[in-house]
Amino acid sequence: MQRRNFLKLSGLSVGSVAAGGSLIGLLTGCRKDHHRGLKTEPVWVKEGDFSRLLSFPSTAGANHTITAQVTSTNLNGSTIPVLGYQPNRMLGPSFRINRGDAVNILLQNNLSEHTNIHWHGLKIPALMDGHPDQLANAGGTFRYQFTVNQRAGLSWYHPHPHNKTGKQVFKGLAGLFIINDVEEAALNLPSGHYELPLVIQDKRITNSGIPYDPSVEEIMAGYMGESIVVNGVYAPYTEVATRYYRLRILNGSNARVYNLAMSNNADMVIIGNDGGLLSNPVTVKEILIAPGERLDVLVNFSGTATGTDLYLINKEFAHGGDAQGVQSFRIMKFKVTSAVTDAFAVPATLSVINTIPSSSAVRTRTFEISNAMEHHGYPMNDGMKMRHRINGKLYESSRIDENVAANTNEIWVFNNSKGDEPHPMHLHGVFFRVLQRTGGRGNLIASESGWKDTVLVMPGETVSILVPFENNPGKFVFHCHNLEHEDDGMMLQYQLS
Repeated sequence: MQRRNFLKLSGLSVGSVAAGGSLIGLLTGCRKDHHRGLKTEPVWVKEGDFSRLLSFPSTAGANHTITAQVTSTNLNGSTIPVLGYQPNRMLGPSFRINRGDAVNILLQNNLSEHTNIHWHGLKIPALMDGHPDQLANAGGTFRYQFTVNQRAGLSWYHPHPHNKTGKQVFKGLAGLFIINDVEEAALNLPSGHYELPLVIQDKRITNSGIPYDPSVEEIMAGYMGESIVVNGVYAPYTEVATRYYRLRILNGSNARVYNLAMSNNADMVIIGNDGGLLSNPVTVKEILIAPGERLDVLVNFSGTATGTDLYLINKEFAHGGDAQGVQSFRIMKFKVTSAVTDAFAVPATLSVINTIPSSSAVRTRTFEISNAMEHHGYPMNDGMKMRHRINGKLYESSRIDENVAANTNEIWVFNNSKGDEPHPMHLHGVFFRVLQRTGGRGNLIASESGWKDTVLVMPGETVSILVPFENNPGKFVFHCHNLEHEDDGMMLQYQLS
């Protein structure tokens, strides 16, 4: 039974179920103010004054040491404790790596709990991927060694210890991983000062730090914050000239989905996504991006008068359940401060992307992504709890859920037709092509062409993807990239052999 229907029938809120002991006691003794059903309330964004200069993470190469640590940084006018991969910052350095480079990165864990790094968007050996079992204990280390052998694109890294991923990311542990290659270089895309890596996250900011203590309702919807930070800066601005800029965008939030647009309704030209360049540019006015997804976008500020302030904004959107898509707000400001002559023209063709016919798939697997009420212990009066599941299963480290043959293509189907929450589904170790969406929005969106590693499945939707599994044997996971859902158990394992 879906959580919304169950609680409507019972007249209970999620909060009342979580807080009390027995379901019977709640049915008979809860107060009238607890009878609101499960309508999960959105976390409303509070805009800042956009007076803080946007900063950019430092750049690191193929040989580096990063330290997971408690540090501090200035957010919203106060210096507060956060987690970071370097002193006095939330985000870690941005790795800029050339295709073919051998990477040697040492993780030093100075936290009081175990952690690790998942290299999100990298096709690397299973033992280097950042599986929840591959951990650096408190005070320990883990050395990541692999060769980058994939096309140019924007990837990222973040912790992936089960039951702790949401907390560690929300408090500040994340960073970008940018791959360059000769194909991309030949396009002469905007670079240097005209390339803006943007990590968009929502945070809860207090004078004592970034709290992370999700309620049951917040586990259901995902943990969201009222303050939007970009590159670890709250409500920032950056100065731009009257020319094209390349925005390298990561949705690094735990749960919040964004519908990005420019405040002046300017064109946004999508040139890449999770898996790198598209075959051809696609011009849109707004772009939906879920946690874990990346976008490579060109924005042209030419024709805008100097002295003009423009904003990257979030627009309302449909099908997001109770807690998503209900508010428009500004994310960051662009101050047009100088007029220049720009000779750049958007290339008509970007990349050659090999097509794989869906008829080549040797198997179709269907995954029901949902939540269900379960007993939280025994007997009945020990309480009830909602859990996020895939095919009725919760994550179990010792269990292999799917066995996949190397060098085969498969169709995977994610069915959220009975669900009431968005689920961005992410596969480790592979990229895939999105084939079809039925229900909900009905169609594929512009940014879903090319290669993807994360696909958003809205309530009422079923999405089919075509996955080529290469010869990269080992144990990998796939999961919802709403990190509260993932930590709650919405993750399974596949063995590639």
